[in-house]
Parts: sequence; structure tokens; C-alpha cells
Amino acid sequence: MKMTAKMRRNLPRTLLFGALLLLLVPVSEAIWLEVPPTGTKCVSEEIQSNVVVLADYLIISEDHSVLPTISVKVTSPFGNNLHHVENVTHGQFAFTTQESGNYMACFWADAKSHGNKNVSINIDWKTGIAAKDWDSIAKKEKIHGVELEIRKLEGAVEAIHENLIYLRNREADMRTVSEKTNSRVAWYSIMSLGICIAVSGLQVVYLKQYFEKKKLI
Repeated sequence: MKMTAKMRRNLPRTLLFGALLLLLVPVSEAIWLEVPPTGTKCVSEEIQSNVVVLADYLIISEDHSVLPTISVKVTSPFGNNLHHVENVTHGQFAFTTQESGNYMACFWADAKSHGNKNVSINIDWKTGIAAKDWDSIAKKEKIHGVELEIRKLEGAVEAIHENLIYLRNREADMRTVSEKTNSRVAWYSIMSLGICIAVSGLQVVYLKQYFEKKKLI
């Protein structure tokens, strides 16, 4: 693809706009976990459907001769098991989300491998365009330089558009739930008020009959 003079003039503005887009898209996150001797530490992220997720995890230890081991389990919002390994010092998991919701990765230390010390784990969690292998894409499609950056910007724009649609749908669902809840609360309040009025009326009638029977009125 040849660049025209107009494209060259607009290139700095385009790259600046692309940088801002990349800042708006939360696509990669480095996490440091301290896993206790007994117990589990989990990380989670709310992700929409059809998004690629790639994560690498590695134990960080001052004593490199003997590394502790951990177990890892990754589950989907519906509880499906996406990744489960035991007695490892490092690893990787990758999947494409099938449903929208909260995806969770839990880590726990193997008691026999570390004694009573905390285990430090570094996690590199990537989603969306950050999880793509851009080097392979560039070699396969024979693109480089500005063309590759433009392709990344297109991916960022698409990711933002899909995220906005997801947020709009979530807002619509939450609004529907809120309206249903308000309606139910209103009917419950009316029913409660009606019951209170009925009970008060019955109490008045009963007391009147009681006082008349005792000839107090």
C-alpha cells in the first residue's frame, strides 16, 4: 500500500489518535501476587464474549535452586474449567471467551514445596488486541512500519466499538432489572399498606365489639 501526500501529512495526527485509543483500551495487565502458605489468591476480569485471553505466570523466588510449586485453576462465568494444572513453577493459558462475564484465575501453593513462606507469582494477563501475535501477522501478511501500526489502530478501534456495544447492552439489562425491582417494591409497598389498613380496621371492629360486650361504651 503506497502512502499519498495527504496520508503523510495526517500521519502524526493519526498516530497520536491511535496512541490515545490504545490508552483507552485495557488490554494488558501485569499482576504480582503473594500467595499465603494456606489459602488461595484469585484474580478476575470482566470480559465480553469472543475475546482472546492470553496469560503467562511465573514463580519469583530468591532461591533459584529450589523453586516452590503452585496449582492453577481458571474458570468461566458459568463455572466451566478452562485451565487446571498442579505442581508447576510456570505456565501459560489461552482461550477465547464463549460468554460475557467474570473470568477468574485462582492460585494456591503446594504445602510440601515451600514450607511456611509466601509464594510470589508474576502474572502477565493480556486480552483482545494485546494477545495477538503481531510479529507473526506482520510476517504472514508482509506488512511493517506504518502499515502495521495502522492495523493495530484498526484493532483498537474495533475493540473500543465492541466494548461500547457491550457496555450499552449491560446498561440496558441493568435498567430493565432496576425497573422490574422498582415495580415489585411499589406493589409490595401497596400490599403492605393495604394489609396494615385492613388489620387496623379489624382491630377497631374487635375492640368496639369487646367494649360493647363489657358495657364499657
